[in-house]
Amino acid sequence: MTQRRRKTAANRPAVSLDPLYRDTQKEVVRPEKGLVEPADSEAKLLAATPGPDKSSWNYPSIPWNYVGAFGAVTALLVAWAYWPTWGSLMAAWIKEPDYSHGWFVIPIVGYLLWNLKENRPPIRAGFHYGGLIMLLGVVLLRVVSRWAFFDSMDGWTIPLALISLAWVLGGRGFFFWSLPAMAFLFFMVPLPFRVESELSRPLQWIATRASTFVLQLIGQPAISEGTTILLGDQTLEVERACSGLRIFVGVFALSYVYAMLMRRNWWEGIVIVLASIPIALIANMSRIVITGLCYQWLSGEWARKFSHDLAGYFMIGIAAGLFGMLIFYLRWLIQDAQTLEQVALRRA
Repeated sequence: MTQRRRKTAANRPAVSLDPLYRDTQKEVVRPEKGLVEPADSEAKLLAATPGPDKSSWNYPSIPWNYVGAFGAVTALLVAWAYWPTWGSLMAAWIKEPDYSHGWFVIPIVGYLLWNLKENRPPIRAGFHYGGLIMLLGVVLLRVVSRWAFFDSMDGWTIPLALISLAWVLGGRGFFFWSLPAMAFLFFMVPLPFRVESELSRPLQWIATRASTFVLQLIGQPAISEGTTILLGDQTLEVERACSGLRIFVGVFALSYVYAMLMRRNWWEGIVIVLASIPIALIANMSRIVITGLCYQWLSGEWARKFSHDLAGYFMIGIAAGLFGMLIFYLRWLIQDAQTLEQVALRRA
């Protein structure tokens, strides 16, 4: 046993004579195995020594100039490939009032990314293959959409392609950081006609019933039949354009932006987004009720002028006011809860 110990100790490499590490040169002999091991202090020192960055083993490091050139070429290819799609999107923004907000989507996304720049993770130069696989899936999806003449799906592949490029060039961390802001790009793509129809029908029905109830509540002779309101000797048709889909999309987009900018409790953001549904319904109902009152108290010309020219601004004001009241209440509720918690801690 003694000879084995001496042989093992003799075969060990020479240890450092640095005075800073003299206390780590002690050897510990394990009698059951006859081996010589470093002392605990040396073991801790070796364990604390940082190893290589394992995150760099998954993909090769590529210089930034190559990544920049690849990004520029890819951006040009995407712009060229989607040029007809961009044309159809801009035509929809011009011709369809429900999607006139599409012009503001890209600037808002840029502002959201700039506002979140403090939390941006470091970008490692390289090609991240997870994003490349996602980009290939987007290309396949676009081929299917063009083959099936599904224009809405073709438009949806634009934000998907941009999100995939963020992963390819910036890595997974950059992808998850930019995903909430980049997801706002979906608001610039018009909904399919069938989806619009399926959403408009229940919105029309709810707007008709709610407006009739409010008119009856304030003493007006209102009766609803389908999507028609019989108000005295006047007839109000709640058409598809009056279903509230436009204000619903606008209010939902506004709540999404505020939820990202508020940087408060996550549940508060969820409450803001969910509150966009009743707020949009109340705003649209208010427009129909005021139009009916204009028919009753003023003239048909004033009612038509309000319904076609002023109703949009009125609904925006109503929605903004309701959002302001909700935000004020949530802040007051949180401050009140924090005050009660501080009082409880002081008493404890």
